[in-house]
Amino acid sequence: MQVADIIAGVVGADVPVRVIAYDGSKAGPDSSEVALRIVSPRALARLATAPGTLGLARAYVEGEIEVEGELYDVLNAMADLTLNDITRGDQMRLARKMLPIWLRHRRPAPELEYRPPGRLHSKARDKKAISHHYDVSNQFYEWVLGPSMAYTCAVYDSDTTTLEEAQATKFELVAQKLALEPGMRLLDVGCGWGGMVMHAAAEHGVKALGVTLSRNQAEWAQAEIERRGLGGLAEVRHLDYRDAPESEFDAISSIGLTEHIGKDQLRSYFSSLHARLRPGGRLLNHCITQPHAPKKRKLDPFIARYVFPDGQLEPIGLLVTEMNEAGFEVRHEENFREHYGKTLQAWGDNLEEHWDEAVADVGIGRARVWRLYMAACRLGFERDNIQLHQVLGVKLEERGRSGFPWRGWK
Repeated sequence: MQVADIIAGVVGADVPVRVIAYDGSKAGPDSSEVALRIVSPRALARLATAPGTLGLARAYVEGEIEVEGELYDVLNAMADLTLNDITRGDQMRLARKMLPIWLRHRRPAPELEYRPPGRLHSKARDKKAISHHYDVSNQFYEWVLGPSMAYTCAVYDSDTTTLEEAQATKFELVAQKLALEPGMRLLDVGCGWGGMVMHAAAEHGVKALGVTLSRNQAEWAQAEIERRGLGGLAEVRHLDYRDAPESEFDAISSIGLTEHIGKDQLRSYFSSLHARLRPGGRLLNHCITQPHAPKKRKLDPFIARYVFPDGQLEPIGLLVTEMNEAGFEVRHEENFREHYGKTLQAWGDNLEEHWDEAVADVGIGRARVWRLYMAACRLGFERDNIQLHQVLGVKLEERGRSGFPWRGWK
């Protein structure tokens, strides 16, 4: 059987892109401007054991499949294929056809796959999972994220808004929703490279503390705080949010942390933040969500093994419920799904612009992981497979006083 026919059997008979195989066989429409090039029989050996997105991802990460044209365009063309819905019978038939190839060319999973050891969402395991993704190279993240070093969804005012402008808008929107004023105390949990902490201190005169499980992030952020002369107001510590000081903060921002918490820990997570706020204090939770209650508890296997080990996405309704049950009154909710698609497009463009430097810094395999991850996630936000929500809550004062105006936030 020709290789292109085997690939068509995995991705579907009506494969919408050209498939060009090392044996000279082809599949898909000749008119397609993008193509998958199968350059090694090892790609088929991977598909024999993982006939879906994980097998394709492994082969791409290892260079056993190459892409002609833009990777995003290939994924977009193939987005309607249900790679993980191959019937068990079809899987068995494909496996029998590929058995000789598997026996000759099988390889272990790429070294970049990672499953942290220990009890799920224990402090020790969470630290390992976060370190796997974030403690890569600050230089690499500077190339991808740009000068803001903001690794969360930006907020765009128009199609012409730049990434840096959109990230500044995001931080200011969070500040406005939290009604930050000079002299207030802000806790930013999962603070990344300290963007929100520094914005709050520099633009609003707030005494801001950020905590992160990534040592690389904490060291970079603290050095940048000192460089900007914000040491009297801003601080970032290498610390688990569960060990953050239990004192009365005026506001808490959580920007991109909830995805790492896990469903069973959401109630205790929001309760711990509620306990750290003064009466009348506000929480802004900004996180990726699923548009519907998940049928399966696990992330896409590529994302789970290569990008965010132990990550879990929940529907927005569950997050609102858990905030409410933890004691917050929810005052506002907003979906920035399209904004994250545009943010990921900008990050992808940054990576391509610095591709040679990135490969030299972190290796070709990790650079390919990032290229695939950002293109796939961009498509996910554009097609409403995932969303990004901001939820604003308040810890009520006596007799139900919220401190909110009749309309808006301040």
